[in-house]
Amino acid sequence: MEGNYYVCTGCGLLCDDIEVDLEKDAVSKVYTACRVGVAHMKEGSREASFLVDGKPVDEAAAVEKAAEILKNAKNPLIFGLGTSTNEAQKKAIGLAKKLNATLDDTSSFCLGPVVEALLQEKFKTCTLDDVRHKGDVMVFWGADPSDSHPRHLSKFSYFPRGEQKQKGWEEERTAIAIDIRKSHTAKICGSNFYQIPPGGDTEFINALIDGVSGKLPKTSFGYPPKKLLELANILKGAKYGTIFMGLGLLYSLESLDPIIKLVEVLNEKAKGEFHLIPMVGHYNMRGFNEHLFAETGYVNCVKFENGEAKHGTEYSTVEALKAKSVDAALIIGSDPLASLPRSIVKNLLDIPIISIDPCETLTSKKAAVHFSTALSGVECGGSAIRMDGVDVSFDPVLKTGRPSDEEILTKLTEVL
Repeated sequence: MEGNYYVCTGCGLLCDDIEVDLEKDAVSKVYTACRVGVAHMKEGSREASFLVDGKPVDEAAAVEKAAEILKNAKNPLIFGLGTSTNEAQKKAIGLAKKLNATLDDTSSFCLGPVVEALLQEKFKTCTLDDVRHKGDVMVFWGADPSDSHPRHLSKFSYFPRGEQKQKGWEEERTAIAIDIRKSHTAKICGSNFYQIPPGGDTEFINALIDGVSGKLPKTSFGYPPKKLLELANILKGAKYGTIFMGLGLLYSLESLDPIIKLVEVLNEKAKGEFHLIPMVGHYNMRGFNEHLFAETGYVNCVKFENGEAKHGTEYSTVEALKAKSVDAALIIGSDPLASLPRSIVKNLLDIPIISIDPCETLTSKKAAVHFSTALSGVECGGSAIRMDGVDVSFDPVLKTGRPSDEEILTKLTEVL
């Protein structure tokens, strides 16, 4: 055992209590981490690799070719960065400004609107540490952290002994799941699982607002008012409540107004405080959103022109590729060829791709230039912003010959 604690960059929790055993410059055993974290921490110790048109080259030649592609592009796209450090993200924003590029990340089709509302202070939020120490009611809405963030319930929300919650889940915490299916998290919540039909979230929110406000709550999908009032009373009785908002809830809502209104009403009617935390997946998606917001006032979907930022859905990766408005793509730590719809992927394959990624992916295999970079948190250090807004610094576990994302972005910026 090394005796040092490391940070796992496997998801947005950034667990900071990981221990490892090393053997022959590789991670042989991982302690404390979840199944996702163990697999992630063992991903290091790969050889440096730089490819141009699928053929091995040295780093300088790869940088030169990538710079040539970006120079010749009239409107390049920079996309990804949810698995890059704060330092790399800031370099990418600077590069986008220099290139007059379109800049976006996966948050434009996931939790970006929630993070943006949070940064605009449209609802009350808190940290995971606050929940661990003080939380008594937690609602997992359209989220299944047992699968997506396996240590969420054990380290931060439901099971831990907090400073003010020494008796823990047995006596002092109530976990509620609201979802369209009985997820693993819902099974843990037991009788406090409320199954609703797809698209039924707004109606359910409005019923809860009525119940919390002293009105008779009703839904069209079978919940008797008594059952809804029971839930409303649990929420009203919270001294320190938190809604953990997942993609299932976001995709069901036409706007965030209903859930923002519910948090407002709960803070008016509940005994204590109520908060909302987005269930961010990638370890530093929120970091990208915060840095771009500080620079431009927007969290994604930005097009730079002469140092000024334009914003709109047309600058999202999906819409830009659909409209064929971008003519080169710098993809950093993401695999859009594997995750986007086929019609959009087809357009991406029509333009030159530069891939910066520690892993071999479908996107890296199709890239004109590929940089195999260091795995953040395992092979290179830096900092990131946890899903709840806490800044976390981390050191590398292993030494590597692979450059970091930040180093490659710095070299591209210098050449351009």
